[in-house]
Amino acid sequence: MKTTKQFLLSVAVVLCLVPAACTQPESGAAAPAEAGAGARINDSNTALHALASDYKVPYGVSSDSAILAVLDRIYTYLDANSPAVITARNSEEEITDYSKIDDNTVLKAGAFRLTSYEWGVTYAGMLNLGDVTGIAKYTDYTVKRYKLLNALANYSRQSGKVNNGVRTFISQGALDDCGSICAAMIKTARLDPANEQALRPQIEVFIDYIMNKELRLADGTFSRNRPQTNSLWLDDMFMGIPAVAQMGKLTGDRKYFDEAVKQIRQFTERMFVPEKGLYMHGWIESSPIHPVFHWGRANGWAILTMAEVLDVLPEDHPGYPFVLEQFRKHIKGIVSYQSSEGFWHQLLDRSDSYLETSCTAIFTYCIARGINKGWLEHIAFGPAAQLGWNAITTKVNEQGQVEGTCVGTGMAFDPAFYYYRLVSPMAAHGYGPVLLAGSEMLRLNRNFTPKLNDSAVQYYRPDERTGRSGGIFSVTK
Repeated sequence: MKTTKQFLLSVAVVLCLVPAACTQPESGAAAPAEAGAGARINDSNTALHALASDYKVPYGVSSDSAILAVLDRIYTYLDANSPAVITARNSEEEITDYSKIDDNTVLKAGAFRLTSYEWGVTYAGMLNLGDVTGIAKYTDYTVKRYKLLNALANYSRQSGKVNNGVRTFISQGALDDCGSICAAMIKTARLDPANEQALRPQIEVFIDYIMNKELRLADGTFSRNRPQTNSLWLDDMFMGIPAVAQMGKLTGDRKYFDEAVKQIRQFTERMFVPEKGLYMHGWIESSPIHPVFHWGRANGWAILTMAEVLDVLPEDHPGYPFVLEQFRKHIKGIVSYQSSEGFWHQLLDRSDSYLETSCTAIFTYCIARGINKGWLEHIAFGPAAQLGWNAITTKVNEQGQVEGTCVGTGMAFDPAFYYYRLVSPMAAHGYGPVLLAGSEMLRLNRNFTPKLNDSAVQYYRPDERTGRSGGIFSVTK
């Protein structure tokens, strides 16, 4: 049976008996200047504007059921392939009583590491999905795994024998080991006083590393000694700052908000390129010239950081206007580089680099989040979020795997490094961002009314009177 799109396309083919009368332009090509002589289809007898376009990705608005179907497919895959299960070594029998954890207890291996920074984003995505839908299984995914990991970490401290499954819970050597995991852990703690009581000691361990032990420049900016001494990685905005801001929300201590704003300001002063509205990936203190490569996911980490901070930063904080304005500047730059397929490129300003899923998902989430929170205007940015989500759906396969995600990526000083990074459904970086994007699109559907007006996606406020989606209509208040 033909889909609606296939049917409309077949109608267009039948009508266009003379090829020149109705030609789909190639990407980047100009539309045909005129229809062929003697064509049966013309401006007088056919509404040319209503003929179906041959989009490379789905075009239109997404229903809640369609969005949730994609997200649930991902959940089912992840729940099976990132198990929250411990057993005795060389045994398949699950240990459900955490008081029985001992030196022989091991974390059952899955396809993904439960303590990685990537999985911190996945935990946050599940929490957001649970919050939007009210469906407990999504929230429980995160809560269950944090309880298990916390129990293993507690035993490791008490026994003095570190369980390999939670090694980074005991000892941290970089922001990657703790920041993202900590931010989502604080969100989990804030759900319930019992969660906070159980998780607070581990949260304190992570925050102590971020605030007091992480390498910094002389002015306090998070830094690394790779690939060069005193290197700034844009990624480290997300690896450290959201956890600090969340700690401010958890404790009410203003010093954490001050630190979060200071970090954003100092990364921005060095790494934001105003004429493009994008951040560079790396900055080297000892070099007068910095590697200006606008890597997609790094820019994703930066904009996600600002969204996370704006979520919890008090509006009366003196740094709030700066963070909000910088968020808007960055979003404006990001949206200007969205491709016609809805994706963003691996190197954002280089359209011959490949289309990448994880950065597309992060940008889609942040745009939708910004609209839902009132930081961004729905008319200008709603369609970009919808186009991004439509693109993402083409990368979630039937198993629930997220395809087209760039693997872990260091800092480089040449374009080839970025252009030829591998993509894989096993790259953990894609799952959390897609969960965040889809859940926030569900929220956007509740706060606004997306419709097709004269074939184009438009967003309306609920109090606006509109016509039937798919037609051509005027709007009244």
